[in-house]
Parts: sequence; structure tokens; C-alpha cells
Amino acid sequence: MSTNLLGVGSRRLTMIDLFAGCGGMTSGFMAAKGYKPVMSVEFDLHAAATYAANFGEDHTRYTDIALVPDADIPEVDLIIGGPPCQGFSNLGSRDVKDPRNKLWKEYIRFVKHAAPQVFVIENVDRFFSSSEFALLQAEAAPGGLLEEYTLSAGFLLAADFGVPQRRKRTIVIGSRIGKIPLPEPTHARPGTLGDLPEWHTTRDVLAGLPEAAPTTALPDSTVEFFGHELPGVFKSSDLHLGRTPTELSLKRYAWIPPGGGRFNLPDELLSRCWREKKTGTTDVMGRMQWDQPSLTIRTEFFKPEKGQYLHPQWEPGPNGHRVDRPITHLEAARLQSFPSDFLWCGTKIQVAKQIGNAVPPMLAEAIAHLLKPYLNGSTAARPKPAPCRLCAARQ
Repeated sequence: MSTNLLGVGSRRLTMIDLFAGCGGMTSGFMAAKGYKPVMSVEFDLHAAATYAANFGEDHTRYTDIALVPDADIPEVDLIIGGPPCQGFSNLGSRDVKDPRNKLWKEYIRFVKHAAPQVFVIENVDRFFSSSEFALLQAEAAPGGLLEEYTLSAGFLLAADFGVPQRRKRTIVIGSRIGKIPLPEPTHARPGTLGDLPEWHTTRDVLAGLPEAAPTTALPDSTVEFFGHELPGVFKSSDLHLGRTPTELSLKRYAWIPPGGGRFNLPDELLSRCWREKKTGTTDVMGRMQWDQPSLTIRTEFFKPEKGQYLHPQWEPGPNGHRVDRPITHLEAARLQSFPSDFLWCGTKIQVAKQIGNAVPPMLAEAIAHLLKPYLNGSTAARPKPAPCRLCAARQ
């Protein structure tokens, strides 16, 4: 394999992806070139199957991470992954005893046995102020399990790295080859001084798709992974799936302008809970805006009552052109920056969960480009930002 393909250095950097989900993080690292996944671990069957469909079943472990024996953990250059975030999330219980919050300890076990030069943890923004993060920092102090590693941690906004979505996440980089800073933004909010290209918007990825979703069902096909038969494999184009909203829902959708939400509805169209709750949940029944990134794409993006998920096309007046429907699975995947050739396994609900839980590939790609020279022993200068595929499409 050529040096040009690999970037700096001449060998592919080996990596493990833990809590891999459908493979959003691996997708970004593979797009950056020069990385080779040698193990992934995912507990959810359908997400593991999606990962395997895209990156290979041979190195994919569909299992509880705690059941992977120490002896099976290979030495690698890099470990990436995002332990389950529900216990930290503003949408979760915030229960410090939530067993999902303890899974980062399994992550540390892998680090100890794989001895990577670098590890990367992705989590929701609230993780940065959690007691679990404080414990992670303590393990990196002298005498801790991670004492060989120096940590860098902070918030990254996906929109700052080319993703057409305002998704804020905590990123932790642990390194035993010298402190590695977080990547610098490659894109900027419109109107910001400087030479960076502007944030990408919903228009950049949704314009040109059929306004009417052609179907409400995935193709009738199955595939076998890990000895189980499940729905798939589906192309991304198969995910342009509509719903059949009620007459009441359609009346509500028609009232919501771009950037608006439940507060734009007349009293007669408000549900009782909305009528009684005068503040908060401002994105509920919200409509996206063409010239802004979307808000965070969560796992139930197909339900407008869960957030700002209505299609951005809306014109005022009785004859204004409107697309009164929630975004489709394909549109959500594009807003998450998944490449058009990505493959999927699972039911509609399961695929939606995979999309909403994923690390946006273009955010992961920015981290991958940052790490590559450090992992290859060249840290004289920060790498130049890689070309952005959405910027190229804009031109």
C-alpha cells in the first residue's frame, strides 16, 4: 500500500473500537486513511451487524465487553470508543449508580492489555462534569491504572468539523507519547472572522432529495451475521422512509415555520401537556432551517414531538410550498455525515437508534487526521485540515 494512501508513515495503524455501535467512529478513521481496525466490540446485534457489513465480520465481536477475555485483547496503536452515555445525558436519569456508567472501567481494562499509544473516548457533553470523568482523571494520576497516559479533554461541536449538525460532545484523548491537543475547528459559524469555511447546513445534505418519501418500509430482505438472521443489508438510499401521520399531526406541522416549534401552535392544536407547560422543551415539534445546521439528531428523530425534526421546507401563506413531514432515516444519516455508500442492518427502529447513537463520521475523521502524525512519530507541526467532502460538493 502506498505512502500517499497511508499519509505519514508507511504502515497501517491498528485500532480497536469499543462500544462500536454501527461504526460511525470507525467510518471516520477509515476515511482518514492509514488505520486498520483489528477488533470491534458491540453488544447490540443489529448495530454489530451494521458494523460488520461495512468493515468485516472477522474482527467484530458481538458480545458483552465484560465477556471478552484479557487473552483475546491484541496490542494495538489506538483504542477508540464511546461508552454508553445515557446515565450522563440530560435526557437520561443522571443516576451515578447506573451500571452503564461503569462500562468505562471495561474500556480501561482494554487499554491496560492492548497498551495503545493513544486512546480516544467520546461521550455526551455532560460527561465532562461527571463523577465518572473525575475518576478517569484520577486513574491518569501517578499510581493510577492510566498513569502512563496524559489526558486532554474538552468539548467539540460537530458543526465546527464539517458536520451539518450542532452536536456537542466531550472528547478525551489519552496519550503516552506526549500530550496531544484536541483538534482545532475546520469550519466556523457564519459571520465569524477568519478564513475557515462556514458551517454546513441542512441545505447542503438535504436539498435535491425527493421531498416525498417513496415508501414507509424497508426492502424485504434478510442477512445472516454472527449466526443470526436479521433484516438487511440495506443501502443508504433504501432509508428514505416516510410515515403516515394523523390528520391532527398534519395540522400541527403546517403551523410550524423554520426555527419554530410547539409555541407556534394555536391553543386548539396543543396537547394538554404542552398547554400546561409554558416553558422548556423549546425544540419539541420543531422545524429545521435550510441555512442552519440541524440540532442534535437523537434516536427518535422520526417523531417531531421529540425535537426539531420537521423537514426545513416551509413557506408562509395558504399556498406556500411546504414539506410537512419529519425527516427520513436517510436524511438523518446525512445530517450525521454518514457517507452515501454506508450499509445498514436492522428494522426501522433499530436503524434509527444506530443513526442517533453514532459518532458523526466527519467529527471522527477530524480526530483521526490529528492523531496520525503523532502515532507515526512526527509531531513537528499540526497537520493541515483534510479536504472536506461537503465543501467540495458545495463548489
